[in-house]
Amino acid sequence: MVDRLVNSEANARRIQLVESCFGSSGQPLAVPGRVLVGEGVLTKMCRKRAKARQFFLFNDILVYGNILMNRKKYNKQHIIPLEAVKLESLEDDGHFRNGWVIRTSTKSFAVYAATSTEKQEWMAHINKCIEDLLRKSGKKAVEEHAAVWVPDAEAVICMHCKKSQFTVLNRRHHCRKCGAVVCNPCSNKRYLLPHQSSKPLRVCLTCYDSLTRAKVLSSNSGENSFSKDSSGEDDSDDEEDTNRSQQEAHDEHFVSWDSEEEERVAAQSREQQTTVA
Repeated sequence: MVDRLVNSEANARRIQLVESCFGSSGQPLAVPGRVLVGEGVLTKMCRKRAKARQFFLFNDILVYGNILMNRKKYNKQHIIPLEAVKLESLEDDGHFRNGWVIRTSTKSFAVYAATSTEKQEWMAHINKCIEDLLRKSGKKAVEEHAAVWVPDAEAVICMHCKKSQFTVLNRRHHCRKCGAVVCNPCSNKRYLLPHQSSKPLRVCLTCYDSLTRAKVLSSNSGENSFSKDSSGEDDSDDEEDTNRSQQEAHDEHFVSWDSEEEERVAAQSREQQTTVA
């Protein structure tokens, strides 16, 4: 299906439309061989709360952004190369249902679909794209993935010392190794995690100790720096939204641009032209 759409005018128009929806804030998406496989709205678990995000699946990348105006305007564009992606299904937990984790080497997060069928479609299409991409490139799947951050709301006190209570002044921080929510004293060390960044990142004391012990055991001569910097990086798309409510956004389900959809769109176009004539 993807190969049939590579050089089609319909595929070129769809990619151009996605580009225009992101405006000047987004990166160009039209490259030779790229195909828009499907799109839809998913609920992404951000560090503060769950939020609706528009996702676009291409045969080589996964793109998502904040919804400002559905099918017309998005911002905060994120591009994830599929070669680095690994999916893990999640069990239903209360009102969080039909979810799975999208793991990459630099960032991992959970997303939720409106229905079980939609979840199955998303996961099947993404996994198929990953499989085809790795087969054609001859590359191996990435083994190192970033931890999923524990949402802020799930930690009233530090998950390391079990004592420090979070307040407006006592900020939450996330360990970049395990994803735990920790206070500043319990995460004042930094360690180089090459698969995530070229600079040392904030880690909790538990992970710092285990990482340094592993370094000694492996007789690695490389050094990893750390500091007592209290700054913490937020989830870059975890700001206040001006888009529709989460429930309204989920009215838009996954749309797969397969050959049947191609024919349906063409048939509608022919009907419209006949009516006008």
